[in-house]
Amino acid sequence: MDVLFITSNRLGDAVLTTGLLGHLVETLPEARFTIACGPIPAPLFRTVPRLRRLIPMGKRRWSLHWFDLWRQVAGTRWDLVVDLRDSAVSRLVLARKRAVFRHGGPVRHKVEQLASVLRAEPPPAPRLWFDAPLRAEAERLTGPGPLLALGPAANWTGKEWPADRYAELADRLTGPGGPLSGARVLVLAGPGEAERCRPVLERLGAGRAVDLIGRTDPLLAGACIARAVLFVGNDSGLMHVAAASGTPTLGVFGPTPAEIYGPWGAHADHIIAQNVPGDSPEARMRRLSVDEVEAAVLGLLARTKGDAFW
Repeated sequence: MDVLFITSNRLGDAVLTTGLLGHLVETLPEARFTIACGPIPAPLFRTVPRLRRLIPMGKRRWSLHWFDLWRQVAGTRWDLVVDLRDSAVSRLVLARKRAVFRHGGPVRHKVEQLASVLRAEPPPAPRLWFDAPLRAEAERLTGPGPLLALGPAANWTGKEWPADRYAELADRLTGPGGPLSGARVLVLAGPGEAERCRPVLERLGAGRAVDLIGRTDPLLAGACIARAVLFVGNDSGLMHVAAASGTPTLGVFGPTPAEIYGPWGAHADHIIAQNVPGDSPEARMRRLSVDEVEAAVLGLLARTKGDAFW
């Protein structure tokens, strides 16, 4: 059985589709999967069971990337095409069955919207597949002992809680008397985001911080975060990677809709910066105090780990 799965070019959106993909992996044991997505999230899918082919689609002018994809998949008669981009490709290939995501309808979390494509109930949670070499590489990068993971950057500064507050939060959580006392701190971000994370690295110093900025792809980042006790980060693709890894995840939100894009799962939660009319997005994020985020962290840890946090 051949399945074509067309998903997002954006990291966070692609992660949110992995629950639906996992549902297909589990319910179609004979299926082989061809997955088309953007180049950035492509590494997420390289360890998917029974992967036949992974097709990274770099954007081209005049949407020619869709023509490129059609040329690569038109020669197969597909048993199932799942198109989460509502592209013309799913209409122009031979397929026994098509399931296409279309925007609109009631406001629901993105995971719930996607689940409706296959009428999957309950909505399958996003997930990642970590093989043994990936786990070994994550162990090499992070080392032994308890870990707190932070994602202080985002693709837009209006979504970023100030980095110096991440630094203070890490101090409170991992310092003497903190709930994660003695834990080292993983700092993760993309290769162009190092400067925005610098206050965290400078405050913690080389002995306490593990600098993974620009040193991982999305799947390896997830394997590293899976070794942590907790992840705290802005609304970003990395936040969704963290939630999909199974690590307790707190998303820090401001101007973006947490009811649609909050981290998904019983082990995940979010906190929203108060909105005051006239505030810029950056001012709104600055309004959120370390005390508030710390309280949300403690609540999440109590719900997911009990009194003994590891």
